[in-house]
Amino acid sequence: MFFRQEHRVDTKKEEFKEVNRLVRETVKESGVENGFCLVFCPHTTAGITVNERESGLKKDFLNYFKKIAPREQGYEHDKGPETNAHAHIRSVLTGNNTVIPVENSELVLGTWQNIFLVEGDGPRKRSIKVYVYGE
Repeated sequence: MFFRQEHRVDTKKEEFKEVNRLVRETVKESGVENGFCLVFCPHTTAGITVNERESGLKKDFLNYFKKIAPREQGYEHDKGPETNAHAHIRSVLTGNNTVIPVENSELVLGTWQNIFLVEGDGPRKRSIKVYVYGE
């Protein structure tokens, strides 16, 4: 069985936005009991990752991104009309997708694991695409 759904997510700033609820709802709606769930971000300045939902850790990640890919550093991309090369670089660090097992119609995540849309630019109107495969 194959099921897919797209969700709109509004971001306010550079942030880690939790999307667990949206993904869990899609898995339930799919009717898949056992299989896999692919969460995909079709944007080049945002990404998807799985990690802990702890406010200090999220701040640490954002501060790390600012050190590795700070704004306005003379990037070639910023010489055009867009000035968001930093966000493109940050999205490469997170990647644009994750795959999570599904067992008994539930996502298989560790105790502290959560799914995040990582906004590298913001504010933006984003989408995430969730694909569920299985039986």
